[in-house]
Amino acid sequence: MSKFGQLDPLLHSQLRLAIMSSLISLESAEFVYLREATAATAGNLSVQLDKLEKAGYITISKRFKGKRPVTSCKITAKGIKAFENYVDTLKKYIK
Repeated sequence: MSKFGQLDPLLHSQLRLAIMSSLISLESAEFVYLREATAATAGNLSVQLDKLEKAGYITISKRFKGKRPVTSCKITAKGIKAFENYVDTLKKYIK
């Protein structure tokens, strides 16, 4: 382990970090927004969202707008803490 601390391997993935960075300042975000914001394919985004949800970093809800399914994601308190710790650890490396 580095003297600076351990970077969370779950957040060290470029796409998962982009997802968390997007969600940290939003109340929630729809799947389509995250796909466009991260330039990810729908399949890859789905896989990464599933990993974040299983870790307890985000919640995923599904609903319908008329007949169209809508998937929304929201960062959890655990996810916020993990993201803040990740950023703090990166800052230690930079100094």
